[in-house]
Amino acid sequence: IPEDQADKLLLASWGLPKAVLEKYHSLGVVRMFEWQAECLMLGQVLEGKNLVYSAPTSAGKTLVAELLILKRVLETRKKALLILPFVSVAKEKKCYLQ
Repeated sequence: IPEDQADKLLLASWGLPKAVLEKYHSLGVVRMFEWQAECLMLGQVLEGKNLVYSAPTSAGKTLVAELLILKRVLETRKKALLILPFVSVAKEKKCYLQ
């Protein structure tokens, strides 16, 4: 990420509501990895274009998807469908995305 866009690593710089930021902060998530911010800044991803990315297990892929979904839902007021691979993960996400 270029020096002039280093603030993009902070969740607070993505226009999320205070309640969402507080929830992430309570979970210890304040900053993203550079690759996560790069994914969000690619092409027209934030306008709803497709994104395909790959990273190892527990690398932070879900955060990228959540931020894209949250921004899109909040900006368009439309619903989103998040498909998760396990019931336990789905229950976890349900609890803190509410």
